[in-house]
Amino acid sequence: MEFIGKMASYLTLAVMGLLVSITLSAPMVQAQEGPSAEALAAAEAAYVDPAEMLKAKAAAAAQSAIDEGEDPAAAAADVIAATYEPFINGDFILTTTLFLVAGFLVFWMAAGFAMLEAGLVRSKNVTMQLLKNVSLFSLAAIFYWLIGYNLMYPLGTWSVEGVLSGVWGPGVLEAVGVGPSGADDIGYASTGSDFFFQLMFCAATASIVSGTMAERVKLWPFLVFTIILTSIIYPLQASWKWGGGFLDGMGFLDFAGSTVVHSVGGWAALTGALILGPRIGKYKDGRVNPMPGSNLALATLGTFILWLGWFGFNGGSQLAMGTVGNVADVSRIFANTNAGAAGGAITALILTQIMYKKPDLTMVLNGALAGLVSITAEPLTPGLGMATLIGAVGGVIVVFLVPLLDKLKIDDVVGAIPVHLGAGIWGTIVVVLTNPDASLGVQLYSILVVGIFVVVASAAVWLILKGIMGLRVSEEAEINGLDVAELGMEAYPEFSKG
Repeated sequence: MEFIGKMASYLTLAVMGLLVSITLSAPMVQAQEGPSAEALAAAEAAYVDPAEMLKAKAAAAAQSAIDEGEDPAAAAADVIAATYEPFINGDFILTTTLFLVAGFLVFWMAAGFAMLEAGLVRSKNVTMQLLKNVSLFSLAAIFYWLIGYNLMYPLGTWSVEGVLSGVWGPGVLEAVGVGPSGADDIGYASTGSDFFFQLMFCAATASIVSGTMAERVKLWPFLVFTIILTSIIYPLQASWKWGGGFLDGMGFLDFAGSTVVHSVGGWAALTGALILGPRIGKYKDGRVNPMPGSNLALATLGTFILWLGWFGFNGGSQLAMGTVGNVADVSRIFANTNAGAAGGAITALILTQIMYKKPDLTMVLNGALAGLVSITAEPLTPGLGMATLIGAVGGVIVVFLVPLLDKLKIDDVVGAIPVHLGAGIWGTIVVVLTNPDASLGVQLYSILVVGIFVVVASAAVWLILKGIMGLRVSEEAEINGLDVAELGMEAYPEFSKG
């Protein structure tokens, strides 16, 4: 007790000393109430009126124009316009920046798809998947420019009202060094940024198909299908919503593409898988034979890359960044996108533990991706809790739809159909729970219209390619692996020789 009493006394003395110190120092602080007269005089001498500075710059430009025999008034006006442009055209500048930053995030998803697929296919087919992903992205870039961009965005010029664009031919960028008066849409964003951003969505659609049909489809027929998908099938149906077509006129809501992008890729993949058939030995004697992927580390890396890219995918789809409200909405979309992924991953983790007595990493990875697809149709209006629940249902869809496809003997190598088609349909429907402008009937009708169109168009292309080129590699090539049979190179040559 005596020790405690002494400690209390010491503590009291220390506090009193601190209070005295603060009290004694207060006048010194109060004495410094502002800059001295000398400092104020120096600032006054250095001050230049911004208006006078601008006048001087304009006068210098005008004089230079006079010396060179040019219009001095125009030169002075250009200087003044350039000075005020960031304030006058801030929406254009900021939205263009949003599209460029979001666009290269979505571009990075191409690496995510490549790594995910490389990790989930067997080692004898890794090189082929990598080649397909590089090739399909490059083909999408060329053919979306040649045909797809104007087919997707008719800008009110329709051959068939609300259905088929009346604008055909390659996309055209604005002139080099374009000024405000020469911009295609000064109230929106540069054409180059819009094209770049939308191209990334188009390429993502083709990546979805690549994973489902892995390990048994020929390279060149797949690439021909990619050309048709990215130049015609995807842009045409996208014009019905994002190009101001008939689905948009009905009130269909799909913020960033649960249907327009992901379900389209899923429908095309499902159609191709049904026509192509399963891998040799996948379904035998009434059993499903697992064919484990070659590198789960790569698959996990691919999932995280896709997760990162999705912030650009959904965030950029705000399509504006010129106001406080728009920037706040972009940040809200980022947060909800992340919540959806987390909900899907954790739900798949828990369900696989309950159902299989052990967690399944591949299901967790696809659960996260399904959560992302689920929140894509409406990542703005939900709260964080609702976004998590929407993503969680995506995780449930993956866990139950993967074995269902196996029962139906539909061989989806990477699980793209449950992720992009199953969760895409769910995400499009659930918009009605968070956005009062959504109509359940319109959402269901739009899902059905897009689904029927993509299945019919894809089936026609796949069947034509099957008749002309053949879709499937030989049995020997499939058994030996496409890397050696089709490409003559292996992803892991040291291991195969060891």
